[in-house]
Amino acid sequence: MKLLTFHQNETLALGVLTDQGVLDVAGAVRRFNPAFAVPANVHEAIQGGAAATEALRQLVNLALESADRADLLLSESSVTYGPCVTDPGKIICVGLNYRKHAEETNAPIPQYPILFNKFNNTLTGHGHDIALPRVTKEVDYEAELVIVIGKQAKYISKEDALDHVYGYCCVNDLSARDLQMRTAQWLLGKSCDDFSPLGPYLVTADEVGNPNDLSISTTVNGKVRQNSNTADMIFHCDEIVSYISQHMTLYPGDIILTGTPEGVVLGDPVDKRVYLQNGDTVTITIEKLGSLTNRMVSE
Repeated sequence: MKLLTFHQNETLALGVLTDQGVLDVAGAVRRFNPAFAVPANVHEAIQGGAAATEALRQLVNLALESADRADLLLSESSVTYGPCVTDPGKIICVGLNYRKHAEETNAPIPQYPILFNKFNNTLTGHGHDIALPRVTKEVDYEAELVIVIGKQAKYISKEDALDHVYGYCCVNDLSARDLQMRTAQWLLGKSCDDFSPLGPYLVTADEVGNPNDLSISTTVNGKVRQNSNTADMIFHCDEIVSYISQHMTLYPGDIILTGTPEGVVLGDPVDKRVYLQNGDTVTITIEKLGSLTNRMVSE
């Protein structure tokens, strides 16, 4: 199932992508008044786990079988997307987690996952313009697979780790390289406003299957810049979830950004680096998860 959020009456509403359009979940609940409980927002869907997902499936079927459904199914082109996870308690990031990316930046292969964090101010949705901050001239793109936690996790094994995952989505982990490298801590260059466009969809784990065998790519103005596979991760998704859970409790709705493959601007020779400019359109595509597109604009 593909969940999404969209702007409606100054709130972020829950939608489900169907082959006939985006189902307005709240509108369908009002229309059909189902006998079963339906999550009202994306975090209720995540926290509700399998039962909530099944309720959404039943609601979708109810709507698609009804003759009175047309106004509940929105065209994707008419939707203004929000981030597909709207209020994560934690945004945890893994640095240098693709072997070829570590090599292109002349960094040693990590022996343990390199962890840092971002904040909710970095969240935005598919299709939104992103302001290039006036304090930097070196904004870089980073295509990344996001793990969305679905069950509380503490001290879990690698073997059990993926059972605690609700689903996956795309993110562009935008990075102001001059700010990032100003000190040994990367946070400043990673946490500017809207530096984590997330989406367009949150895809449930059952639809994704093995998260460590997905093609992943970036285009800038239609030109391919990154083209890899999540199989190149140094620490795979099950290892990442298990490792983090040894040190902190993960809760439903927490998200983990799993690192970017080779092909970023930082990996180019210094005299050939062309960072993102006003008007550049960046698209992140991950197999089974869709494509996330944003335009860069001057602040």
